Amino acid sequence: MSVLVFVENWDGKFKKASFELISYAAGVAEMCGTQAVALSIGNVGQPELDKLTGFGAAKIIAASNDKLNVLDNQAYASVIAQIAINEKASVVVLSNNNTGKALAPRLSVRLKAGIGAGVNQLPLSADPFVVHKKAYSGNAFANVLIKTPVRILTLAQNSFELKESAAKAPVEHIAVDVEAGMVKTTVKDVQKQTGKILLTDAEIVVSGGRGMKSPDNWGPLTELADLLGAATACSRPVSDEGWRSPDEHTGQTGKIIAPNLYIAVGISGATQHLAGVSASKYIVAINTDKDAPIFGAAQYGIVGDAAKVLPKLVEAVKEMKAK
Repeated sequence: MSVLVFVENWDGKFKKASFELISYAAGVAEMCGTQAVALSIGNVGQPELDKLTGFGAAKIIAASNDKLNVLDNQAYASVIAQIAINEKASVVVLSNNNTGKALAPRLSVRLKAGIGAGVNQLPLSADPFVVHKKAYSGNAFANVLIKTPVRILTLAQNSFELKESAAKAPVEHIAVDVEAGMVKTTVKDVQKQTGKILLTDAEIVVSGGRGMKSPDNWGPLTELADLLGAATACSRPVSDEGWRSPDEHTGQTGKIIAPNLYIAVGISGATQHLAGVSASKYIVAINTDKDAPIFGAAQYGIVGDAAKVLPKLVEAVKEMKAK
């Protein structure tokens, strides 16, 4: 028996989320009295694979095939399922991102496995297998009993701390077969955003809402983000008005993010917005309305006008960095 964790790579590189997944899988394996096995698919160099070896996995499997250099959900699900069977995996762990959400249902069918989607901590118990997750857009919690012999878990980003291990896991390279015609995804063009931090990768996000009053008032917000090494975001009304790019829209109908710190400036905190940011580790709210729903989700709040608060925050950060 084992716990298999699929770690996605981005252009041959791993991110913090990959190490978080392995740490989590190692914790699940310890609860189940077994070992964690990490699986990488695609063209990844040995130095990058070596980065996966110190987070609690018993071994790293690097599966390669020229057809797998482009992410194709059908082909990847087939490979993951086959390796899960080979490794006698009782639990398969994926990230709760777009890739994991696409792969989990396919794996569920192939492995006849129940799914615990968006879990945010270790299972409450291994026998029976009960997982904990947020529900109703983060407004409630649910304990889910998974009765199938094989379980699939998707882990919410930034919900589990990295746990480094002194033991280094061996890396096992394998060649996998991919059925002819299975890979149907073709990449015709690649356009990459440069010069700014990707919103979904950012550890800190500074976000503005209609309380900013005008697109001309965004200067202090972007300055604060630059000082903090943060990404910028916005609420849907701001995006709809054309004040900011749709790429920055966070919420139920925009990007779902889980940074360590989310600073919400002039955002009331409608349910649809909180659904996209409630997984943030810490939320700081700045709003003139002391009864705004955002304060109910925030760990820290400032009741005040953004036009007055932001410049003071910028100066405070500058002073702190100058020390």
